[in-house]
Amino acid sequence: MRYLFVLLSAFLTGCDAVRQTLDRSPEAPTVQPDAVVTETEVVAAQPVAAAQPGWSGAKRTIAGLGDPNKPGRWLETPLVQAERNGRVVVAKTGAQAYVTLVPAPGPEGGGGRLSLEAMRALLVPFDELVELDVYSD
Repeated sequence: MRYLFVLLSAFLTGCDAVRQTLDRSPEAPTVQPDAVVTETEVVAAQPVAAAQPGWSGAKRTIAGLGDPNKPGRWLETPLVQAERNGRVVVAKTGAQAYVTLVPAPGPEGGGGRLSLEAMRALLVPFDELVELDVYSD
């Protein structure tokens, strides 16, 4: 009886080895590299929305604490017309953080609102206004 179990396990192991060998045979269908290139070409051919140009140099603004319940690192400011990435630098200390610049209503010289996470990254007090240099990426 023991010999039967040993032979049966050896036979099943051999069947698995034969199946794996057949899977790798040249007659088995394989993925052609051309198919992957074709998919990449289709994705690349789709239209991409034009990015709005930013500005060069810094624009100075005053910012306070924005909505503390809104997550993320952002600055709501009238300096931008569409959401974009940017960098803010505290004029007094030089501390900087990368944020998402979110459009806000008001004149371009109006103040902005910083997220709680951005204020923590800049190491500024939550209850004070801070003078910032805003850079567009």
